Amino acid sequence: MTSRFNTFSIAALLAVCTIVQPLPVRAAAYGEVSVLAQVPIPNGFPEGIAVRGNRFYVAGPATLGTAFNGKPSRVFEYDVASGALLRTLETQGEQVFGAEHANSCLSFDGAGRLYVLNNQLGTFRLDLATSVQAQYTPAYPDLKSCSILNRAPCSPTVPNLPALPNDLAFDDAGNLYVTDSLQATIWKVPPGGGRPQVWFQDSRLASPYVGVNGLRLSPDRSRLFFTVTFDFLGIGHVYSLPLVSKPKASDLREFRRYLAGGPDGIAFGASGRLYVVLALPGQSGISVLNPDGSEFARIGNPGLNLIKPFDSPANLAFDGLGNALVTNHAFATGLLLPNQFQVLKVFVNDTASPLAEPLVP
Repeated sequence: MTSRFNTFSIAALLAVCTIVQPLPVRAAAYGEVSVLAQVPIPNGFPEGIAVRGNRFYVAGPATLGTAFNGKPSRVFEYDVASGALLRTLETQGEQVFGAEHANSCLSFDGAGRLYVLNNQLGTFRLDLATSVQAQYTPAYPDLKSCSILNRAPCSPTVPNLPALPNDLAFDDAGNLYVTDSLQATIWKVPPGGGRPQVWFQDSRLASPYVGVNGLRLSPDRSRLFFTVTFDFLGIGHVYSLPLVSKPKASDLREFRRYLAGGPDGIAFGASGRLYVVLALPGQSGISVLNPDGSEFARIGNPGLNLIKPFDSPANLAFDGLGNALVTNHAFATGLLLPNQFQVLKVFVNDTASPLAEPLVP
């Protein structure tokens, strides 16, 4: 009797154990895309994205048409795991609401302070523990086009266009590099902030629309990589320059050319591959480049779909879990389809090559 009871009990216990065993989790496929978060309107038009621990931050709106909207630019704080919106940080000091005002890209320093580019304010930084905003640079100078009557400092562009600070990255010494998309210029800001100085200029960085754009230091910190979204022939480029005090025009090296696509933001993975966001409608997605510049993979929209899941994405950052988080800028569709303002999660089985996050004054 006892033996039969024990046999029955063991069999029943095994059955229960079998029932409660969890089902295996399906591994994500390379390039699999899902929507992680929505970016609130009326701002929308998300541009910059940066990850810090279990939080990620998105800046916007990066668009024209903000002059009379009466809405400050913002930075949004999200939970990495769930995509839940945790906090909204309104930009202080955009006094001229009758002028364009926009936040573009983001970067962290070693103390965890967040640096934000703004076309009116220049660069400001946020203490995320207190939400206090402090000025890091003044507004980026409006350089007049170079001519016989107007010499340096000037801009190698025709026509004369205002400053448009777009992306930023620190080096290990604390210098901050900033692309200026309308003035064919890369600025350099000394450690601790202050007035930006011209680091590099060249007409090959110019464009009738958006020229020099995303930038990142190479993993070995020897070169600065950056994109030109469209040149005057509509061709996109990834270029690099040596990280020296004053590079020359002859130092400029083309790493990759895009006959279509519109390269925007970039980021290096721990794999050594360079992830290039392609913003042009119809070509939207991510181009993954090997260290020799050849294309390892192209992640885009399925079939003939022009706006899902990628809708003119702008920038990306890694979440530390094998995913790239990508801002859907949706510049062509966002006014009519504001739900397209999103942050996408793309499985790439890679993590970030460590960014320079110096301790600056």
